[in-house]
Amino acid sequence: MISRLIRTAATLAVAGTLWAAGSAQAQDPRVGLSAGMENAATAARNVQLVASIKRPSEFVDPKDMGNILFANSDMAFRGTDLFMGSFHGFQIYDMSDAKNPKLRTSFVCPGGQGDLSVHGNLLFMSVEMPNGRTDCGTTGLMTMGDSIVKDRFRGVRIFDITDLSKPKQVAAVQTCRGSHTHTLVTDPKDAANVYIYVAGTSGVRPAGELAGCMGSATDPNTSFFRIEVIKVPVAAPQRAAIVSGPRIFANASTGAVGGLWMGGAHGAGTQATARTDQCHDLTAFPEIGLVAGACSGNGLILDMSDIANPKRIDEVSDPNFAYWHSATFNNDGSKVIFTDEWGGGMAAHCLATDRKEWGANAIFDRTGGKLKLAGYYKLPAPQSPQENCVAHNGSLIPVPGRDIMAQAWYQGGMSIFDFTDPTKPVEIAYFDRGPYDAANLKLGGFWSTYWYNGFIYGSEISRGLDIFRLTPSEHLTQNEIDAAVSVRETVMNPQNQKKVVWPASFVVARAYVDQLRRNSMLTAGVDRLTAELDRVEKLQGADRKTALTQLIAELNKEDPSALPAVDAKRVAGLVATLQEMAR
Repeated sequence: MISRLIRTAATLAVAGTLWAAGSAQAQDPRVGLSAGMENAATAARNVQLVASIKRPSEFVDPKDMGNILFANSDMAFRGTDLFMGSFHGFQIYDMSDAKNPKLRTSFVCPGGQGDLSVHGNLLFMSVEMPNGRTDCGTTGLMTMGDSIVKDRFRGVRIFDITDLSKPKQVAAVQTCRGSHTHTLVTDPKDAANVYIYVAGTSGVRPAGELAGCMGSATDPNTSFFRIEVIKVPVAAPQRAAIVSGPRIFANASTGAVGGLWMGGAHGAGTQATARTDQCHDLTAFPEIGLVAGACSGNGLILDMSDIANPKRIDEVSDPNFAYWHSATFNNDGSKVIFTDEWGGGMAAHCLATDRKEWGANAIFDRTGGKLKLAGYYKLPAPQSPQENCVAHNGSLIPVPGRDIMAQAWYQGGMSIFDFTDPTKPVEIAYFDRGPYDAANLKLGGFWSTYWYNGFIYGSEISRGLDIFRLTPSEHLTQNEIDAAVSVRETVMNPQNQKKVVWPASFVVARAYVDQLRRNSMLTAGVDRLTAELDRVEKLQGADRKTALTQLIAELNKEDPSALPAVDAKRVAGLVATLQEMAR
């Protein structure tokens, strides 16, 4: 996000698909919400705000509400602990009662961006800005350019959090471009170590400050055009070190450094896209062996079968994108959403006059290692010039049979949308507040909105932490919500996706049936199917198993070719759920 303060892509002449004045979008309840830090008006649909907690006093700058040096950033989760990153350090919350969150620890350690991930009793933190000190000190280092500072730290910090009240820094791995974000991955063949993919997006540090750094883009040893991989021995994290620097942007045929988009516009009426010399986010999906890289000027697919040496197997570009920012797979890996952070998160880019393909999501179908553009999704409610707004971080909501994402849009709020049909994504829920200030644009809003064990958690840049739950609607039934809630995780890290496996239960079966009801194409009859599930649930032991077996046999008579492909998959999911229950 914010490391691009100087490198923000230029705004081009307005063209393409716009919000039309007087349209249905212009009448959206989110349009024209009154401003305020504490008392901004709100608009919500199909979600309920269940709790809010303000930032601790150490993380608030009383002089400037929009000061980036104190902003909240990304979150990670372990058990009932929530770890909130910040440009000023991190906070740890007890979420054992999500409706009543408790601040457990606030730990000041400046350096930005402060994105976090967790593994066991180790907490990892990205540091990129020049005010980071090796000792987490708060003074003396905010210098820019080629100045050399002995005590500067830019890279990945590692903390021991065995005692959550007293985090202890046990390692700090320096990198040439700092760590804007990072991705924690594990190797099933190497349980003794974890690996950190480092995405650095700043300028290159002088070699006098960190040996081996090379700022020339044409030098074969350049610090551009690569990522870095840190290997961390879990039992001895103090021995963490960089073990490789994969040149994932290299020319596929010659191996030459660079090789992908070199920056600039794609033609008349297109975005001025950043040069591909870095990745902002690298989203790993270990179960399918792939990484989706949002890499400034391109979207990439990487093969991660060799954990320490991921290799590019496909790349795409888009003339509507200014800066490829983040990536999210759907649960079976057949789709990838890439976001465009047009304006670097600092600008009001959800205006009624802005192109709807700019600052949006691009949704790609994936076949093998290849990507094909299917559609776009942008927040459908235009925002004011006082609200920084563009596509940002989100996660899947684990509703079986559907692809649904909760996504942050800074001061555009949270938008929840269904992209099961990638050509026609549709919003199904939202939450939004009015701007911080009625007259001035100040940095704020949701950095990320993540589903975790039944709730959606929103990292609010300048306000604190918000917690939501879904409510049933014409778009989402209570059974579908309950099926999502039934999925329980022990850890959740940004940029690391796990394949969701739903517990075999009647509520999951009913979620599939509710989806089939929307089309009502089953010859078995959806009403009769619902009644039969109600009857079977009341049975016990062998009687239930026999009834489930009969129901499975009846469903297997359905001709998949007579159903829409998505409903055929839902029938298969329903049958698989019933089969598991019948064992």
